[in-house]
Amino acid sequence: MGHKVNPYGFRLGIIYTWKSNWFGGRDYADSLHQDVWIRKHIRSRLSRAGISSIDIERKGDQIWVFIRTARPGIVIGRKGAEVDRIRRDIERVTRRRVDVKVEDMNSAASQLRPETDATLLAQGVAEQLAGRVAFRRAMRRAVQTAMRAGALGVRVQCGGRLGGTEMSRREWYREGRVPLHTLRARIDFGTAEAKTTFGQIGVKVWVYHGDEIPAAEKETELARARALAHVSAGGASTGALITDRAEAEAIETEEQAVPEPSTDGGEEAGEDGTPPEVEATVEDGTPPEVEATVEGSPATEASEA
Repeated sequence: MGHKVNPYGFRLGIIYTWKSNWFGGRDYADSLHQDVWIRKHIRSRLSRAGISSIDIERKGDQIWVFIRTARPGIVIGRKGAEVDRIRRDIERVTRRRVDVKVEDMNSAASQLRPETDATLLAQGVAEQLAGRVAFRRAMRRAVQTAMRAGALGVRVQCGGRLGGTEMSRREWYREGRVPLHTLRARIDFGTAEAKTTFGQIGVKVWVYHGDEIPAAEKETELARARALAHVSAGGASTGALITDRAEAEAIETEEQAVPEPSTDGGEEAGEDGTPPEVEATVEDGTPPEVEATVEGSPATEASEA
């Protein structure tokens, strides 16, 4: 069941974003076909450049093309000649201004490394199969390379006339975990085709990079943490994010158990809330200025009696 669904499309909008970012109205179909042509043209033109992905953004009459590659020197060419040639080809087809940007996967800022990228691993296996390397050896080598580079799970599958047999078949190797049904699991998926003398062999690679919490769930957790912090500080709770009554009661108990700091150097106040020094003044006698102020009051007459 899960093997027939593209892992990227299955998680699109949950943990993955779109690879083409633009808004189209009546020209939606034309823009879509242009994006397909741009990706196909770049991959056919730079088949040995180790291209992992191609992202496209549109705004007005401007188009940005981001090429993520493991061999930026081949994509750029001598003095940028290859990039300029690709830019002119895209401008001729789309009739818009085009800016091509190359991203190096070997840089420290890159999230994915070439050794754990599914598309590059599939391309490597396909190149080995075209070079008459045994398919089992090529598959095992790809799995070991990805696991050594830090992947949590890898699966490599080849299908076609493996070994030159008359009947085609599929074989695969897997190491680690590859949870295809877990939507928060970051599964990198890549395909490639090897053109051999006895037919075409397809290669598929799945790489598991760990779990990622969806953006909506992150916002909920942050809002809940802020509400709990507000309640613990003595503020009023919204009541919408704290669903556990026992948790709220525990927070109230902790607040009551914490003693309030004294403002008069640690001495306790009197029974009627009057500070100790004020009580001592009243017992020994009211100061003259106070007697002059309160003379004739009921409290003064009661004290004299």
